[in-house]
Amino acid sequence: MEVEARAPGKLILAGEHAVVHGYAAVAASLGLFTRCRIRRSTPSDGICLQLLDLKLTLQWPLQDIESLVKIVKSDVDLADPNSPYIIEKIKDLIGENSLPEAKIGIASGVIAFLFLYSSILGAIPATVTISADLPMGAGLGSSASFCVSLVAALFAMTNMSALNASLNDNSERNHGVGNVNIDEKDLELVNKWAFKGETIIHGRPSGIDNTVSTFGYVVKVKSGHLTRLHDSIPLKILLTNTNVGRNTKALVAGVGERMQRHRKAMTAVFEAMEAITEELVEILQSASKWESHRSEQEGKVEELVEINQGCLQSIGVSHPSIELICQTTAKYQLRSKLTGAGGGGCVLTIIPEGLGLKTLEKVKKDLEDQGFQCFEAAIGVAGVHLVQGV
Repeated sequence: MEVEARAPGKLILAGEHAVVHGYAAVAASLGLFTRCRIRRSTPSDGICLQLLDLKLTLQWPLQDIESLVKIVKSDVDLADPNSPYIIEKIKDLIGENSLPEAKIGIASGVIAFLFLYSSILGAIPATVTISADLPMGAGLGSSASFCVSLVAALFAMTNMSALNASLNDNSERNHGVGNVNIDEKDLELVNKWAFKGETIIHGRPSGIDNTVSTFGYVVKVKSGHLTRLHDSIPLKILLTNTNVGRNTKALVAGVGERMQRHRKAMTAVFEAMEAITEELVEILQSASKWESHRSEQEGKVEELVEINQGCLQSIGVSHPSIELICQTTAKYQLRSKLTGAGGGGCVLTIIPEGLGLKTLEKVKKDLEDQGFQCFEAAIGVAGVHLVQGV
């Protein structure tokens, strides 16, 4: 028996950093996915985790997982990912696998895997294979996408009522490989468990990343309150990875310190960023205007992107590599902004519908010649789903 789940990444469209201080932000799902495939195996095979993109395979005897199952909770409301006893037990299991020094940074992800696996699937032997379109550590929600796809696949493997799925009507037209929809109630459960995994990886996550990856489309957040917006987004973007690592915690702290020194000025910037967020949400939800006045709507979004980048630059979270990308795309009359914490990471560029393919290829080549990595992607796509016919 095999199952496969796919979960999208996420993109912050507006409101980075302002959201930390109680202002609104908006995030959307990103058409780049993490795929989790689970195949049942024999007891002698134990549990195997294959991380294809990292060229890493980890394996545990079944009795090790059985000992873990005895101390975790299968009820999501009782599950405690911060239990020192449980985490130490999992660390002992990972230690026996001797993670290579170069891969030590993924240890928290492996801990989250073992916690979620033992809590949901228990001591059932299987091989779990993970692959992704998403770059790690680039602010695109790769860890949440990992947790969401893993949880959905784990529940599918248990064949529990928690994933009462129905075949998508289009499956036959997709050469026998179609999406399997997951009920709303079950998505809530997937989201809760994925948040537990995110807690292990990030400590105190906001919940935005896993919510966007689970439910898809658009999420608006303010003062910790998440509002799901069900509309898809009629935009295409170009994502450019600066390949510059950054320390999100340090960047957030730096903005906080600037807020302490210049409260009135920073408050004014955050209020401007919230106004950008509110206007952007309003524009994206105006479906009728997109049908009749698409170029005008795209132009408004591009202007807001440009203004937002100026705000982010003013609060100290831009970076020379980000500025270089913005300058490069501006040569082609395209507008760009950083997405996420800044200080490196990724930059999004709006691709207008009328932009020719040759021009787009020139933009990408220009950026790639400067050492950057480009991805084309849709935004506001559907959330996690199972794939039929694996």
